[in-house]
Amino acid sequence: MSDAAQAIKDDKVEEKEADHHPYYRPKDAATLILVDRSGAVPKVLVGRRHDKVVFMPGKFVFPGGRVDKSDYRIPVAAPIPGELEAKLLQGSPKISPSRAKSLAVAAIREACEETGLCLGRKTEGRAKLDGPWQPFSDAGLLPDPSGLFFVARAITPPGRVRRFDTRFFTADASAITHRVDGVVHADAELVELVWVEIGSKPLADLHPMTKNVLGELERRLATGPLRHDAAVPFFHFYGGRMHRDVLGEM
Repeated sequence: MSDAAQAIKDDKVEEKEADHHPYYRPKDAATLILVDRSGAVPKVLVGRRHDKVVFMPGKFVFPGGRVDKSDYRIPVAAPIPGELEAKLLQGSPKISPSRAKSLAVAAIREACEETGLCLGRKTEGRAKLDGPWQPFSDAGLLPDPSGLFFVARAITPPGRVRRFDTRFFTADASAITHRVDGVVHADAELVELVWVEIGSKPLADLHPMTKNVLGELERRLATGPLRHDAAVPFFHFYGGRMHRDVLGEM
């Protein structure tokens, strides 16, 4: 079954089952927003979904997805910065450093799987990687989370069959060290990749929560270089409405 056909099937299942699983526990997920700041207005990388899928057909999205159980075991070229780990450990429920690493590594894996753009670094005596990490081994790289910044955390509202506890990361486009050809095509999960200026028309049609996160990123970019000590918002629902808290102040 093609990726697009599987996506259509999965979306129909989600739509059908939503009423039968109103209290689905959220799964860890990670999203990566790549930023190109070489011009006067920063650009972000978005991918357009297949027109035939039920969930957000033809919409622009950022690469991302669920954390795999093996993500914490993947060797990396450099550890995640201590400041980044400290931010990821904030909030509730409490998580371990290995889980924090998994989140950062998952963002890199998902970006490479969905866009063919890989954030890695050449290292001596590197381990042999397979599966979704094969492109890194082929290029003589290990994934490198040292250039990631934590932008926001958001949990899918209750009442959905698929609920995610998503951490949104960002990285500069200069961190891209390898490109895999043929990942984006007419029958793939993403059919097109576009670098678009923040505030441009394609971004106006993003999912509302994604637009919230992008707004946070835009405000941080306006203040200068990204920093790990910046406030990280946490979007979640209780009492029937969305709340915006700040990690570390809860």
